[in-house]
Amino acid sequence: MKNFFVYILCNKRNGTLYTGITSDLIKRVYEHKNKLSDGFTKKYNVHNLVWYEIYETAESAITREKQIKKWERKWKLELIEKDNSNWNDLYDYICENSGFPLKGLRE
Repeated sequence: MKNFFVYILCNKRNGTLYTGITSDLIKRVYEHKNKLSDGFTKKYNVHNLVWYEIYETAESAITREKQIKKWERKWKLELIEKDNSNWNDLYDYICENSGFPLKGLRE
């Protein structure tokens, strides 16, 4: 079964945030980290994965991404800090533990 991910990247703690969606989180964050695509994350050096959720359908992930993008910055910071209070870059962790144990699957 294919999963879909909504994720937030930052350039530093409480810094610039980017919210995105993908069906391959490891590949997509790798692309951000290595500046393989022109755009916002390359321009502002936003490449630390600090939060993500997993969804069963693209539609539910898209809905969540749109919701988060409309949020006030304060709410996004609270979302990150709820699960990742140290603002650790989760990329290496998910590469080593591809079962994605940090978050439960959402419908």
